[in-house]
Amino acid sequence: KGNKKRKRAEDVEKVSEDQSSSIIQEPPVKAKKARKKEHSEAEKKLSERENALEQADEEEDQKLFQNKAKQKKKASQAITKSVVNSATGATAKQQKRKRVADETADRRTVFVGNLPVSCTVQVLKSLFKKYGQIQSIRFRSLHQQDLSSNVSLSCSRHKVHPNAKFVNAYVVFKEECDAQKALKENGTEIASGFHIRVDTASKTSAHDNKQSVFLGNLSYDIRDDAVREHFHVCGDIVGVRVVRDRTTGLGKGFGYVLFENTDAVHLALKLNNSVLMGRKIRVQRVADKRKAQKSPDQSRAPKDRADKKKKKEKSCSNDSFVGEKATPLKKSTKPKRLKTVPRSKAGKNK
Repeated sequence: KGNKKRKRAEDVEKVSEDQSSSIIQEPPVKAKKARKKEHSEAEKKLSERENALEQADEEEDQKLFQNKAKQKKKASQAITKSVVNSATGATAKQQKRKRVADETADRRTVFVGNLPVSCTVQVLKSLFKKYGQIQSIRFRSLHQQDLSSNVSLSCSRHKVHPNAKFVNAYVVFKEECDAQKALKENGTEIASGFHIRVDTASKTSAHDNKQSVFLGNLSYDIRDDAVREHFHVCGDIVGVRVVRDRTTGLGKGFGYVLFENTDAVHLALKLNNSVLMGRKIRVQRVADKRKAQKSPDQSRAPKDRADKKKKKEKSCSNDSFVGEKATPLKKSTKPKRLKTVPRSKAGKNK
């Protein structure tokens, strides 16, 4: 029995030792697990840092690539702008050259109007060759019967509308002085009832409004010579111009007459409401556009001011209410006396 008790005690001791050993052995295992967890967290942090660095590198590479692309675009745009500017500069220079060439050509060109339909190039050459060498002659106002056809072909082939009564032409000289000399032929009668009008084609030619007259309510079929015959009584006529349509050649109902003297203008104004080809024509002075633009503003300015003043006065009279004037109160100059209570009453009140 004693041995059995000892064995049991030993067994209990062993079990307790085993339990204690197990308890002692458990902490190292947990430490290992904690270390593994720490290692895994550090690895994760390292991997995250590496990923962030890689992303930053990629972003920098993209930015560099984008900057390079932008620089290339800017360089290409600058090149295109320079090319465009050079092209525009070249075109501007070409346009200037063309303008200068056109102006010089216009100075050498003479407009000849109110020519008969039967007029030819040879007739014009024989008329103007005495003033200088002629470079070219071209006819205009050759109104074709079919408006859909080409005008240039009709001009080159000298095809004329059957109802056309006159044509115009341009004579180009090689020198400007010859064109100025050719202006002497203005008003010459090239055929029966056809007094030609010769003028420079350049826009710089000044027209004296003081020596000209405006005509209105003219017949659409009127001829320049009919106007000349109607106004030849007033004085010497430099030129007659009836404004016409380019396509049909018919008149637009108005025109101009240029005289040599201003005295003829006064006489021509008396022919206002006179009958020409069954119409009462309107004769007026040619107003200067610059003065006409300035005069209405100047004439309206004082009227506008007066109207504004009148409006203000009316608004004041309508809006304001006039009533009886209040009489101000007169202030007394005497000093006010203080109210004093007698002693007897003061004692009773107490």
